[in-house]
Formats: sequence, structure tokens, C-alpha cells
Amino acid sequence: MYQLYYYPLNASMAPHFILQAIGVPFKAVLLDRNKQQHKSSEYLALNPLGRIPTLVKGDLVITESAAICLYLAERYSDAGLMPDSEDVKRGKCYQWLMFLTNTLQTEIMISEYPSRYVSPEQTQALLVNQETRIGLLLGQIDNHLSEHDFFLGDSISVCDFYFFMLAIWMDELENPPLGYPHIARQLRRMAQQKAVISVCEIEGLSLKDYQ
Repeated sequence: MYQLYYYPLNASMAPHFILQAIGVPFKAVLLDRNKQQHKSSEYLALNPLGRIPTLVKGDLVITESAAICLYLAERYSDAGLMPDSEDVKRGKCYQWLMFLTNTLQTEIMISEYPSRYVSPEQTQALLVNQETRIGLLLGQIDNHLSEHDFFLGDSISVCDFYFFMLAIWMDELENPPLGYPHIARQLRRMAQQKAVISVCEIEGLSLKDYQ
């Protein structure tokens, strides 16, 4: 059985969605960040950086949220979260997932942890700049979704679950994802998915704003 080491509303949320969506047996192992459990010697033996999440099954140990999602979507292809290898949409799935984790998530992290990048005096200017940068990326996604129900067209993929996690993190932006009409439509559809509802109940997130 898989074990997913997680903390509520962290980067473990997307793999948590995927595990629920594919229906494979797993155990969600809560790491209390307030008690520094993700820095324990036992956890560091699995994930030397002490970051969340980590997926474990026997000798298999995978870190990095997007890598876990991609592994599960490909390993359990019958769940339909990844296009077939012969489908041209397969490449687009890789493209969007890399965009979400390498481009959008990177910009979000700068906003979340400005002290890593600038002095306190420069924080406000950085946050204003990040609002603009993230807004441009959300605009690109919104434009794409104006012609598609989901990232890859008519069906939900691993990309949609990953974006839902990121959208939650961006709720406090001056113009959050729900402020974009086509993104809002996609997010509200995602909020109706059983996997999303289940994980949000476990992780303590209300979906009221997405109804």
C-alpha cells in the first residue's frame, strides 16, 4: 500500500487528489509541521530535504509533488488522467504540468516567501511585482480555458488537479484565480469532483467559494 506523507494545504495536496481519483489503496500520513516532524531523522531518511510530500511503497520513494502526480497518472493510466502515449495530447499534458510547477508555482513561492529574495524594505515592491507576473500567467491560462473545459480539452487530467492546488494557494491575491471567468468555470467543475471533495474534507478546506 502507498503511503503519502502530507500536511494540509501543502504541496502534498495534488498527489492526495490524484491518489483519491485513481482509487488505489493508500494511507495518508500526517506530518505536523508545527512540531517539525518533517525534519525528524526518520523522515529525512526518506526525503533528505525535509520537504513535503513523499510517496512511499516498499522500495519506491518519490519526492516532489509534480513527479508524484506524473508517476501515478502514468502508472495507473486506466484512470484516464494522462493521455495515451500515442495521443498528441500527451505532449500537451507534459507541457502544462511543467508550466504549472516550473513557471506558475515558482512565482507563487516568491510571493509566499519574499524574505528569501529581498530585504524587508523591498518586500512590498516585490509583492506588487509578483501580482503582475502571476496575473500574466493566469491570463494565459484563462485564455486557454476559454476554448476548453479543462487543460487538455473535454476530460479532466493530472494538470487540472495540480492547478486546483495552486489556485487554492492564490486565493489571497488581489485578483485571485476565481476572478478570471474561464478559470473560475474550470475550478468550480473541479470542486464537484469526488476526489477534490474528499481531500478538502480531510485537509480542512471549505469549497464554499467554488460553488
